[in-house]
Amino acid sequence: MLYARRSGAVVGTDKKTTGGSNKAHQGTDHQKIAKLDRENEVAPPPKVAPSVGRAMATARAELKLTQKDLAQKINEKPSVMQEYESGKAIPSVQILGKLERVLGVKLRGSQIGEKLGGPKKS
Repeated sequence: MLYARRSGAVVGTDKKTTGGSNKAHQGTDHQKIAKLDRENEVAPPPKVAPSVGRAMATARAELKLTQKDLAQKINEKPSVMQEYESGKAIPSVQILGKLERVLGVKLRGSQIGEKLGGPKKS
């Protein structure tokens, strides 16, 4: 083709109008997939309760720790602490356990916010 242009010959270029698209299946497949998505919708995972975030923030303030300090103590990223305190995090039993030990406050169960280390059972 390049040689033909150099010699001055006319080169015909036709654009393919249907090349690269599969129009026969274009609409119906997307509709079927969307319908399947709607039928199989799963509820989003539960987030941390706001009471947990408040209890964390209060206990952290009493210990004069920043979110960054607390994150370092439990070996997590500061963004994780921010997500837990704002109630945007998906709760992790391991992280909540570490936080309870460091903060000395209950963050799971029915007595959220109460100090740990109450009277010992004998």
